[in-house]
Amino acid sequence: MDTSARTKEPTGIPAQQGFVTAAASVWDVGAAILLVEDDSGDALLVEELLADIELGSSLTWCKSLAEARLFLRSCRTPVCVLLDLHLPDVQGLDAVRQLVDSAPDAAIVVTTGLAEAETGLSAVAHGAQDYLVKGRIDPEALGRAVRYALQRKQAERSASAMRTSQLIAKENARLERALLPIPLLLDDSFAVAARYEAGRAHGLLSGDFYDVVQTADGAVHAVIGDVSGHGAAEAALGVCLRVAWRTAVLTGVTQLEKISLLEQILVAERSDAHVFATVTALVFPPGKDRVRIARAGHPGLLLRRGTDVTWVEPDPGMALGLLPGAGRWTVTELDLFPDSELVLFTDGLFEGRTGPQSRLGEEGLLAMARRHGALAPRAFVDALVAETTESASPYGGLADDVAVLHLGWRADS
Repeated sequence: MDTSARTKEPTGIPAQQGFVTAAASVWDVGAAILLVEDDSGDALLVEELLADIELGSSLTWCKSLAEARLFLRSCRTPVCVLLDLHLPDVQGLDAVRQLVDSAPDAAIVVTTGLAEAETGLSAVAHGAQDYLVKGRIDPEALGRAVRYALQRKQAERSASAMRTSQLIAKENARLERALLPIPLLLDDSFAVAARYEAGRAHGLLSGDFYDVVQTADGAVHAVIGDVSGHGAAEAALGVCLRVAWRTAVLTGVTQLEKISLLEQILVAERSDAHVFATVTALVFPPGKDRVRIARAGHPGLLLRRGTDVTWVEPDPGMALGLLPGAGRWTVTELDLFPDSELVLFTDGLFEGRTGPQSRLGEEGLLAMARRHGALAPRAFVDALVAETTESASPYGGLADDVAVLHLGWRADS
């Protein structure tokens, strides 16, 4: 690009202290073109070349990378940057690296001299979308480079978003497997039906967890819990508590010692001092005539006997982490008849809205459960979740995650 005869300022983009902004109306046409070039002759030539093609884009001229970065911070439209590599404040490929770091969404076309063709290829390797050789630029080549650069940048962003979505999906799958494990049962004498439903407000797994383990003596241990808050940190903490509980069961720790251990782990692992967890832990002895229940701030549970459903409130205890070390928990023994079954759940099952100013509540959940009392365990759980979700759907969907655990000895065992 011969600039010896071009010493005047470009007419269409008058310099104003080395920085030019386009009229507000031209930003409405779509993508913008930003020329970063300290030579006014080269800038004038680019203006003339762009005038010969119909891109429908505004042109802004900056004389340094600092001015360009200032402009890009305020720009809200797609931008193609025509970047010279020899600027007053940066030289060579550092210009590309700095621009990519400060404006990752901008498409970049590098302009190089005839002797710098290899530098143009290196610029692409460092994040630019294309390069042009000065002295060989014509309107068609310039227009094509701008259009292709913008399309390539859009494709890169789409591919990056897809990869991010795939990684999130894989991470959620790992969390789901860790939060919602397969029950560890030694035989088929005990029946488990479980369900997890993510709240629509966040759509991802959170801190609800459950587990069921049968030990060598035939006893079945079960737990359900809910870590306050939503997000990856809460989900990870829920996984930590579930694994700790299963480990404690397999090593023979007593029921109340498990609760105390879970609180110690929660306090040690939580990222915020305000995070707490509610838990209900059960032990079904092999005699099958009773169940031992320890509760730490968790909701009550449903007792099914045939088609009859009642609400059970075991002795309460403080939620884990509210006042570390001050919690006192007890074990409630509940007699079981041969056809008795228990249903545990997190509070998301009854806290969903049923009207603009109303929620289902515990009484509403009990009434709902009684309507479905004749259903088999899996159908019963699915019906509760489906009706709760449907009633909340006009008001934004479930406000919280829902975990449900249906437990009982099989009648024929």
